[in-house]
Amino acid sequence: MPFVVVSGLSGSGKSTVLRALEDAGFFTTDNLPPELWGTLHDLARARGLRRIAVTTDARTREFLSALEDSYARLSRREENLRVLYLEAEAEVLIKRFNFTRREHPLGDTLLVDVARERDLLAPLRALADTVIDTTTLSAKDLQARVLSLLKLDHDFRLRLMSFGFKHAPPRDVDLVLDVRTLPNPYYDPELRPKTGLDPAVAAYAFEGEESEAFYASLRDFVRTAAERARAAGRHGYSVGIGCTGGQHRSVAVAARLTQDLADLNPQVTDHRDMREDLT
Repeated sequence: MPFVVVSGLSGSGKSTVLRALEDAGFFTTDNLPPELWGTLHDLARARGLRRIAVTTDARTREFLSALEDSYARLSRREENLRVLYLEAEAEVLIKRFNFTRREHPLGDTLLVDVARERDLLAPLRALADTVIDTTTLSAKDLQARVLSLLKLDHDFRLRLMSFGFKHAPPRDVDLVLDVRTLPNPYYDPELRPKTGLDPAVAAYAFEGEESEAFYASLRDFVRTAAERARAAGRHGYSVGIGCTGGQHRSVAVAARLTQDLADLNPQVTDHRDMREDLT
């Protein structure tokens, strides 16, 4: 179970990293004292959580005396313990603080605070598996660096939902597609009670060159949209696929997309308006 401790200087990008890890499926906790690392690890394992990330930095300075002992005890129980330490040049950190108008946690003048913080966090830096200088990195670059480092690049999921327009489109998807121009199995009495998961229903919906060409263009568009979202640093992209009632065509298209776009880790999250086969 990966347990990642994110530390470093204030303004160096710890919040950016923590958000990226949360998007990648980590359970995250900010500002956790080292003495509680082991407790959180055991609770997470007991509840079946797969990934944990915490930040520990100058805000927990009253608890850093337990750092080395806490790290040693947890490393004996968790072989996949990682410490990432972020830093940047003092001038850049000061500019970032001036931009956000936040107060440094040590509460003195910024230049003095940065120097004191480097000394205070030196033991954490010494434990780090990786030190990242974020001086010239954008938030997007930093996220990509960390995800690549932790081998999380593949953690992207294409989420698909079928629905019926007569029940209103979903409001919580990135893209809504209309497949009502495909042949409608509703008008075949034998197929009407079935769903788009039935091979006969799917064959009816995709029958003919025009239907296949329409599906191919739709599939390619979904791929392009999802790949652009992944390239932009997102970890998921959701698509709603609608027909009239949400029983036949939209269900068949969603099911077929999960096969044709396997490299995008597709998942049908819901056939929202599909009724079970009534035959």
